[in-house]
Amino acid sequence: MDEVYRLQAEVLKTLANPKRLEIIHLLAEGPHEVSRLAEELGISQPNVSQHLALMRSAGVVESERVGREVHYRLSDPEIICACETMRGVLVRRLSRISQAATRTPAEVLAGRASAAAANQTIS
Repeated sequence: MDEVYRLQAEVLKTLANPKRLEIIHLLAEGPHEVSRLAEELGISQPNVSQHLALMRSAGVVESERVGREVHYRLSDPEIICACETMRGVLVRRLSRISQAATRTPAEVLAGRASAAAANQTIS
């Protein structure tokens, strides 16, 4: 197996948590200390620290001691681009699902009839 695929799977597994994705988006704004992240996320400092430890071991975030506090930042700014790309895909998908859910039965039947007519024209 390609080493890059293994590393990619490890990072994606690490990011497969809503709170960690929130952390990514907060760190995209700039470095944060644990207490500030905990406050903005509405979770405990130990919980944030656990998430950050996993993210650091996967190479997603880096830390720097500033006085008594530890500041975390994204290890590569392109990480947020990857997350935003996937978020955009999902927003568009949800929009299509929502539009489909609001169609009336008559609209669904008309769409099927239109598709059937198009298939007959092609044949």
